[in-house]
Amino acid sequence: MPKTENARFPANRRVVSLVYDGLCTFEFGITVEIFGLARPEAGPDWYQFKSVSLEDQVLNACGGLTVAATGTETDLHQAGTIIVPGWRGPDEPVPDQICNALVRAHEGGARIVSICGGAYVLAAAGLLNGRRATTHWRFAEGLVQRYPAIKIDANCLYIDEGDILTSAGSSAGIDLCLHIVRSDFGAELANTVARRLVMYSHRQGGQSQFIERPVPLRREADRLSSILDHILTDLHHPHTVSSLARHAGMSERTFQRRFRSLTGLPPLKWILRERLEQARIMLETGSAVPDDIARVTGLGSAENLRLQFGRHYGVSPMIYRNRFAQRPQIGQALPKQTGQSSSNIDFLVD
Repeated sequence: MPKTENARFPANRRVVSLVYDGLCTFEFGITVEIFGLARPEAGPDWYQFKSVSLEDQVLNACGGLTVAATGTETDLHQAGTIIVPGWRGPDEPVPDQICNALVRAHEGGARIVSICGGAYVLAAAGLLNGRRATTHWRFAEGLVQRYPAIKIDANCLYIDEGDILTSAGSSAGIDLCLHIVRSDFGAELANTVARRLVMYSHRQGGQSQFIERPVPLRREADRLSSILDHILTDLHHPHTVSSLARHAGMSERTFQRRFRSLTGLPPLKWILRERLEQARIMLETGSAVPDDIARVTGLGSAENLRLQFGRHYGVSPMIYRNRFAQRPQIGQALPKQTGQSSSNIDFLVD
């Protein structure tokens, strides 16, 4: 979540997705689905979407598709947001024309977004030097070796540094695009878009939960799944490793090992993550005071809520509520915001 206050770019609704020969169709499809479809519920101020090629106008995409760009390089330089879908390969050089165009657009005030291996394009353009960024966990080591000036965090689903945003694997691109909608239009409209996609408006956790690991035995997975339901149904209860292990019929050591294998996190960190997620939802959707939120979610006190929320999300609960629970009336233009860009947003479990 935001580490510091950040200037956003809601005044410019133009979104451009870069297309190229060998285009990754799924990642490009994400950008079309979220930014390119009409959203009547958003009114007249929804995004204006175009695709732009800096290579040939007719391109061969993955899956045997042919893609023709709808916009021009002029559209790219007029855009408020430019998205680079996953690049055609980590060993494929990025043409200077693409690098130079992205640098010029960034210098002109556009925020630049990469999905999955699209981080290679931003890296080749020098846009990630000295910054935190993420990409698919399988690409992270190679990206670090090739571009040591980048601070790669391979655990995050996405990282938002205000004017540069990067996502992990392909589906994390959906998380990042929904985050952009949330930042520009507010939580309610982002949740509406997510419901139309039939997915969560925000996934907690990082890539560690998706990295290859042995699949737990079905019987133990079923037992642990019931434990997860038990915890979520009774978040306010002071759960301990000992009590949960007894409930699962395992020793504490076995329980912790199997729990981490299933979820990617130790039990108490997973519980804290779910408590914070519930607190986040309550802050977005209601007016409950911090003491009540802390009690319902099992965080105990408003002081602990503030401590944990600040530690994991970088802002206080009330700043988060003011930012994401309040939104302009749908159909009305957002006021132009000014100020220096300074945000580092990441959804990461320490």
